[in-house]
Formats: sequence, structure tokens, C-alpha cells
Amino acid sequence: METKSEKLTFWQKLGYGVGDFYGGGAGTLISFFYLVFLTDVVRISPGLAGTVILVSKIYDSITDPFEGVLSDRTRTKLGRRRPYLLAGIPLVFLSFFAMFYPVNFESETTRFVFVTATYLFFSTVVSLVTLNYSALQAELTLDYNERTSLATFRIFFSTFSSILCALLPLEIVKASADVRTGWIVMAIVFGLIFSLPFIATVTITRERPEFQKQLKPFHWKQAFVEPFQVKTFVYVLIMYVTAFTAFDATQSIVVYYIKSYLGRGEEVSFVLGTLLIAQVISLPFYQWLSKRLSKSRTYLVGAVIFVLVMFFSFLFTPTTPAFALYVFAALVGMGSGGVVIMIYAIFPDIPDVDELRSGERREGIYSALTTFTRKLSSALAVFAVAQVLQFAGYIPPVEQAGKLIESAQTPAFISALRLFFVLIPVAFISFGIFFASRFPLTVDLYQRMGRILANMRSTSTVNEEERKSLIRQLIG
Repeated sequence: METKSEKLTFWQKLGYGVGDFYGGGAGTLISFFYLVFLTDVVRISPGLAGTVILVSKIYDSITDPFEGVLSDRTRTKLGRRRPYLLAGIPLVFLSFFAMFYPVNFESETTRFVFVTATYLFFSTVVSLVTLNYSALQAELTLDYNERTSLATFRIFFSTFSSILCALLPLEIVKASADVRTGWIVMAIVFGLIFSLPFIATVTITRERPEFQKQLKPFHWKQAFVEPFQVKTFVYVLIMYVTAFTAFDATQSIVVYYIKSYLGRGEEVSFVLGTLLIAQVISLPFYQWLSKRLSKSRTYLVGAVIFVLVMFFSFLFTPTTPAFALYVFAALVGMGSGGVVIMIYAIFPDIPDVDELRSGERREGIYSALTTFTRKLSSALAVFAVAQVLQFAGYIPPVEQAGKLIESAQTPAFISALRLFFVLIPVAFISFGIFFASRFPLTVDLYQRMGRILANMRSTSTVNEEERKSLIRQLIG
């Protein structure tokens, strides 16, 4: 169903895209630095630090699906999604600031309770905001390739924010004489960077009034069970979870890998920045490639590049020239770029598949389930890395006169670090490759589905035989 009216203007894409300053940047900052912040600044053990994040995901498993249902069943003049984005502007700032506030209570237990509470606050806000932001994407256009273009804008700003989050946080911290003051300043700066762009998103974007149908009675099975009966969604979910678990594991452990094994701790921000810049540069190539292949095949290209490049890290030693590390980071970024943009280009197609069977628009619940699994995968990745660090005998820095002095690590720790730096991400993304190679929603099936959905929405005659055939292929 490709009509001229489905084409978005540059400003519409821009207004939507800037909203992912929050989703991309906050996720990157947490993956890169939150574990280090907890172990080295708040000074709780790696085991407790991983537990903080895992506890929040148990909480999310209960709240996220209900937040998705709430979003789908919201009816206001602003629409179903934008009221939550509007409310999120102050909440995003407050929750991020609280999470990175460097408490210094004498008791480790008290510090643990505080960071757990603030992380739960942050988790609640990020759920409400990001699930509604993602759900909004599916409403802005129904065009297959235009959705990829919209995803390109979104990922551009997400990655640009990630670059800032890779390069600036530690520089802001180091600019202060006291390490705790530095983290407070960092929290204020990035709290504003993450919250203010939603003003543009709420102002410029518009939701489809035809999707705000009269509410039907709520059934828990339809909300929480039926989505997992949609084969296309399950495949995307696996592709999404495994890929981002791989990336989060890499991002969480790379700081330790660079500073503890390679001895280049002062270059961490620049290496991460190189990875993300390469990811941005790769976006136009993958957008072009998806028009000639498909979204799932383009995902495969990026995932395979990522896997192959990760194995080259086994060749690195502390004496490896610096340029080799930066080339490695750039190639990893190019591989991950294809995976990221295609996941976000595929997601808006899933509510269409669901509508084919249910006749309803449930972007919120699908976004909530995706948001939850994203956070769960991130938590499991960070938790796993934290346990590996604890088990391998990580020795945290010693604080002296407001400065953190690195401790020498044991050979056993270094060996475990090198091994898991490669094996954890490669193992996870390999599952994503398997399911992407079998992804059922082809370009041809999408076009056929679009024509049927257009007839369903306009109450025109529907070819039931073709509709049932598509349901069998896409839903199972």
C-alpha cells in the first residue's frame, strides 16, 4: 500500500528522530558506564551491582506489559502516545539525575538500597516513554521503504546521542576536581540532553485518528498471550533480543578490556566514539541495501560482519598499535549499524501483521513487550558481565584524594576477560542470524498484506482466502 500520502516530510522525520536521543543515548551510557559507576564510585561489589539491574528487570516484567495496554487504551486529543511523551519531559531528567547521583552512605547495604530504588524509578520512566515513542513510529507511515527511512533518522539521532554518551561522560567527570561532583554535573547535563528533544517530537508529529477506534473490553489473554502466537513477532523479538544482548555485553565489558588488558584506559571514550561514528556512517549504505534485498537480509549482512570482526580481537596484545584498535572498533560499528537500523525498520511492520488477524491496532503492547525484552536482555548482559568480573577476581580501583587509582589485575582475570569479550556477544548474535535467515515477512507479502488491511479499514470487500493464507504464513 504505497501511496503518496504515506510519504513523510523532512521535518516530520526530524521531529520524530530527535526523540531517540533518550533511548539510544541513555542505553549506551548505562551499558558503558553504569556498572563502573556502581563498582568504582558508589563502591558496591560487582555481584551487588549486577543484582541492582536484575531486580529492576523483574519489576519490569510485571509493569511493562500493563503500561503497553494502558497506552493502547488511552484516548485523548493529543492521541494515544504523545501525552506520555509530554509527561516524560521532566520525569526523564529527574530519574536520570537520581540514578547517577553518587551517594556515599557508610553502609554498603544502604548504598545498595538507594541505587536499587533510583534504578526502579528510572526503569518506570524509560518504559513509559520509550514504549510510546516506539509505538508512535508505526503510525507515522504505512509505507515499507518510508519506514526504513524513518528508522534511519531515528537511529542517526540515537547513534549521535550514543557518540556523545561514549565521549563526554568521563570527560565531564574528569573536569571536576572531585570525582563525585563530576558525576553530578554529568547527570545534570545528560538529563537535559535526553529530556528536551521530546518537545519537538510532541509538537511536530501527529497520530492517526483512524487508529483510535472505540475501545473493546479488555482480555488479558489477547494482550499478553496472543502476541507470542504471532510467528513474525517472535522471530523479530529473538533477532532483537539476541543482537542487543550481544551489543550490550560488548559495551559493558569493553571498558574493562581496554583499561585492564590493553592498558589504554585513557582512550576508552575515543574507541567507543569511533565505533559509534562508524555506525552512523554505515546507515545510508544499509538503507540503500534494504531496498535491493530486504530488511531481514540486510540484518544478516550486518550481523555476519559483526561476528567475523569480533574474532580478530584474539590477535590483540597490549603492544598492538593503536590504529589497529580503532580500525577494529570502526568495523564492529559498521556491522552493528546494519543490525540496529533493520530492527527498528522491521518493528513498525509487526502491528500490521497483528491487525491482519485481530482487526485492532496494538502498537503499545508490542512496543511494551519489545521494550521489556530490550531492558531484560541488557540487564542479563550486564549481570553476566558483573558475575564474570566477580568470579574472575576483579580488583576495583583505590580512591585516593578524590582520584581513582587503577589496581593491577590477575592473569586469571585477564584470560577470562579476553575470552568472554568475544564468546558472549558471538553466541547471542548467532541466534539472531539463524532466525533472520528464516524471517517470514518478505517485501511481496508485505505489499499483499497492505492491500488487504486497506480494505479492512475502509470496510471494503476483503479476499478472505488470501487473508487466511497470509495469516498462516505470517502468524502460524
